[in-house]
Order: sequence, then C-alpha cells, then structure tokens
Amino acid sequence: MPLSPLPPPLPLPLRRRTLLLGVTASAALAACGGMATAPDVPMDAAQRLRAANRIGWGATQAQLDEIERLGWGRYVERQLKADPRAPMPATIQARIEALGISQGEVAARVWTAESFRRGGDKGATEEERSAARKAYQDAQGLAARETGERQLLRELYSEQQLLEQMTWFWFNHFNVHQGKRDIRLLLSDYQDRALRPHALGSFRLMLGAVARHPAMLRYLDNDQNAVRAINENYARELLELHTMGVDGGYSQRDVQELARVLTGFGVRVDPDPPKIAPRFEPLYRRDGLFEFHPARHDFGDKQLLGRTIRGRGADELDEVLDLLVAQPATARFVSRKLAVYFLSDQPPPAVVDAMATAFQRTKGDIPSTLQPMLRSPAFLAAEAPKFKDPHRYLLSSLRAGFEQRELQNAQPLQNWLRRLGQGLYDKQTPDGYPLTAEAWNSPGQMTLRFEIARQIGGGAAALYRPEGTTVPVPLPDLRVLRARVEPTLAMSTRDALAQTTSPQQWLTLWLSSPDFMYL
Repeated sequence: MPLSPLPPPLPLPLRRRTLLLGVTASAALAACGGMATAPDVPMDAAQRLRAANRIGWGATQAQLDEIERLGWGRYVERQLKADPRAPMPATIQARIEALGISQGEVAARVWTAESFRRGGDKGATEEERSAARKAYQDAQGLAARETGERQLLRELYSEQQLLEQMTWFWFNHFNVHQGKRDIRLLLSDYQDRALRPHALGSFRLMLGAVARHPAMLRYLDNDQNAVRAINENYARELLELHTMGVDGGYSQRDVQELARVLTGFGVRVDPDPPKIAPRFEPLYRRDGLFEFHPARHDFGDKQLLGRTIRGRGADELDEVLDLLVAQPATARFVSRKLAVYFLSDQPPPAVVDAMATAFQRTKGDIPSTLQPMLRSPAFLAAEAPKFKDPHRYLLSSLRAGFEQRELQNAQPLQNWLRRLGQGLYDKQTPDGYPLTAEAWNSPGQMTLRFEIARQIGGGAAALYRPEGTTVPVPLPDLRVLRARVEPTLAMSTRDALAQTTSPQQWLTLWLSSPDFMYL
C-alpha cells in the first residue's frame, strides 16, 4: 500500500491565502498590535490541528482541547507569556532535577573536568594520564547526553510548546558545536542562562547574554581575541548570522572594528583571579566562567556602522549591541528567518514586513515580533505546507502517537536525530541547521524516515521500555488519534490507511505519508 511520492510545497499567491478564514491579511495584521482585544480567528478541526503542529513540537489531544476551549487568540497569548522557570509535569521535573547538569554550578563542573584534562598531561605514569583523559572525555560526554535528554523531555512534555520551539530556534540561530574544546560541558548552561530565559523576551538581552557566554566565546575563538592578536571570527558572525544578515549593508571595516570592540572578552576556568596591573583592576569583570580582561582589550576609539565607539572597556559592547538591534537590516533578517521556520520556505512578504515593523518598534521584543505571524491567516493556511525537518518529524511522531507515554530512554531518539543529519549540538558551522525543505527531502533522507517510522509504528520499545529491562511495551490505543486525523487527510492517504490490518501498520503508514511530512 505505498503512498504517492511526497509533493513539493505548493506556491500560492498571498491574496488567495487570505480568503481561507474570511479575514483579510491587512485586518489580521492590524489586529496584532493588541492581541488581547483582537477578534479571535474562527477555526475548524483541520486548522486547529495545523496550528497546534506549527506552534509546538506536534499536536496532542490535550493541546487541541485547550485551543478549542480558549480560542486561538487566548491560546497564543498564553504561549507568548510562557515562564521558563515553570515546572514540568511532576515525574518529568523530578527526572530533570536528578540529572548531573542540574546539580551545583557549571563553573565547578567545568573546573573538575579541567582538572582531569590537566591530569592527562601531567600524570606520573601513562596509566594515570590515560585514566585522566578518559575521565575528562566521560565528563564531557555525560554532560552532552544529559543536556540532550533534558531538552527532549521539555519538548515532548511541556505545555509551553512555543517556548520550547523558540529555545530550539535560538540555539540554532546562535549555534555552537559540541565537539569544540570543552563546549559539551557548557551546553546546559548556554541553553538555560543565555537562551531560554530570553527566548520569548528581549532579543537585545539574549544577544548580550550570548555575547558573554563561554560557549559562544569558545566556539568562535573570541577568547583568543586580544589587542595585539585580533581574531575576527565572532565579530563576523555577530554581524552576518546573528543580527544584520549577509546582505545587511556592513563592510569588512565594520567587522574589523567590531573585533576590536570584542577584544578582552573571554573565558577563565581557574577559580583564582588573574594577576592584573593596578590600573586595570577597576575595569576587570568576571561572572562565573566569563571574564573581561582589560589588559587584552583595545582601548582605541572605533568606527562602526558610521558611529564612533569611544574606547572605554567592556561597556563598548553594550553600545554596539544596542546599535545592531536598532538596524532595519536586523529586524528584517530575524523576522524573515522566524517566518521561514514557522510558515514556509517563501513566507508572505506582508507577514515579514509586519514582523519587522514590530521588531523595530519594540526594539526587539520577541512576542511582539511573533504576533503578526501567529495571528495571520498564513499561519493556518494549508496551501503552502512547510516540510518538517528531522527534529520536528521525530518529535511530532512521538507526541501524536504516544501522548500518554513517558519517554524512558532518550538515547535512541538522540541517535535517530544524528542518523537523520540533525543531531543535537552537532552542526559544526555557525550558520546552524538549514530551515528549508531542500536540505531534508532527499531520497536518502526519506528512506531513513520510513525506516524509523516502522520502528515508531511498532511501538518504539527502545524509547518507552525502562532501561535495562525486557518488559513488553503495549501499543498505544490509536482510536482517538485516528478520529482526530483521518478527516484531515488527503483521500489517497485515507484510502491507503483503510487497507491496513493492524494498529502498527496504520501508525507506520500514517507516519510515512505525505500528509505527516508537512506542517
């Protein structure tokens, strides 16, 4: 019962999409400035399903019931006001709190691991050195696995689905690679201190938190950037990938001047402070593993984007970040990237314009930037489907089919993501994983998806069986799921599913269908 090949995304002029809900795009966008008072959007069951799939990591029945009860406008408002400190469901929260990354301060964990690394260089015997090197690698590997487990548990079980989506989006936007130096030890703190608190807050505050986080300073070599040894890596990506975009209008001179601003921003693992000349002591700053070392800073004045930045130390960076967030190029670059992620590979220009206007008006307030998109007819439109990347595909598969089950072992899921080319923290280059279909819809990719669909359709025992046991894992009851999704499917998919003879076969075929591959 093979289904027809996956169709390409269907282009559609914006004026046709606006007819879907009986609301004009201009009216929807005008309403975005005041969501609480904006008229709600009428939605049928298919539109609720599509909206739930797009705003989070895959629709569950509980999520759909809440949307129907609250209405789309109030549901969106709740999602935009998510609290990153809010606890998860009790059993999930307990598991997260039991992880090693939840114990103590990251600086202490990094220092402990660093002691192992140094022991690998200085041990008295080769046996001691080998044991120390292994202990260092084990500490790094455990930290990365636990960070991945915590992330996946949040994405699968949090009611704050938009927050978890945005946390993934911003990590991808401000990408770091776990394989460089000691970044695996820093990942959990990077997520929880630099990104997640600001994921639905201020882009400007997030930009500053990223700029001072050891993970980013390590990854883009800014900890090696000093007045007499300029390193431009972070300065270039801060302009090209994090704010203004490759066509944002800056010059190579701007990159050079920004690199001068960033001199002295680095990382210090040793608990003891460095020795500093008395004249620099008032300017030295440290927060955990981050340090600004004034002896490494270029105190000359800089010329950046037409403005003179007076050389005075660490405060130069805040002035520059304010300047970057105020650039129209930044508003457009960030807004379009968000629209590509949530809507389509070619998002409606009117929606992107409204988002960029909101970004500029609010100086980078993320909820205000998202509102025009979330309230637009395009967010519910079926005519321009968005192809799921591997992360969305796997998470939505599990949330749809196993809503009532608790993930017991996250490692197979992390392995599947790696096989599909989108491993957690595995993207080596700073541009992050691509957000468009052409990166993920090759024949090889689809073959792997079908193989994993069979494993999930068969009950995904590797994920839901308690680790170290062989107890049977019962299949989910698919009656509610079938009633929910079958009316929304293409006729060819419904016909193929009608010929299945078991729940396993039905779930496998549905997860392999063109309908499920798209948002």
